[in-house]
Amino acid sequence: MLYSFTTPGMASIHYRSFGMAAVAIAGLPTVWNIVARNEYHRHTIEKTLGGKKAGAYFLAAAIFVASGVRDYLFYNAMANTPGTELPILPTHAFGAGNVGVVRSVMSGIGTALMLTGTTLVVSSFLRLGVTGTYLGDYFGILMEERVTTFPFSHFENPMYLGATLNFLATSIAQNNAVGAVLTGWVALVYHISTKYFENPFTAMIYSRRDEENRAASRASGAVKKH
Repeated sequence: MLYSFTTPGMASIHYRSFGMAAVAIAGLPTVWNIVARNEYHRHTIEKTLGGKKAGAYFLAAAIFVASGVRDYLFYNAMANTPGTELPILPTHAFGAGNVGVVRSVMSGIGTALMLTGTTLVVSSFLRLGVTGTYLGDYFGILMEERVTTFPFSHFENPMYLGATLNFLATSIAQNNAVGAVLTGWVALVYHISTKYFENPFTAMIYSRRDEENRAASRASGAVKKH
């Protein structure tokens, strides 16, 4: 079976590794949204493990491991079609004497993006904690109030933005077009996942919690009057 495609004058693209990375990128958030929604409605993991917190930490560990596999497949796709074969920028186009300069500039841009992305990921995690980061609210483990401090003061989904920037950073630093294309796919998948699935459902969870609290408060007030 052929896994790469080559024509005269063109680079060889390793489609098998590229496809596996693309499927993993789209598949991971799809699966965790399905599992989390099932948990919210049916409490499958909670019942199996005997508690909300145990279930939330189990799902967190599963997502963490699966994310590592996805990252491996991303970098493997880059390794199988390196920037020397399919670059973002053909460095030789800037002249043989400027190749080193172009590479240094791209490496610097990659480093800056990596620092930015890592800052967003780490600061988001520190604000949310394990259960806040890994869908603990679907288990009924809710935060007291919405986090509005940095990075949430500037970005709606800083964790996903940071992860995307990290992928982009590696792609630019290695001048790897396959990595750049996969990064675009990451950005699209995260956009669809957050805009149409995660954010609306999470908003519903907290809205329902607030409604229940208001109803309980009204009921408590009515009891006191009597």
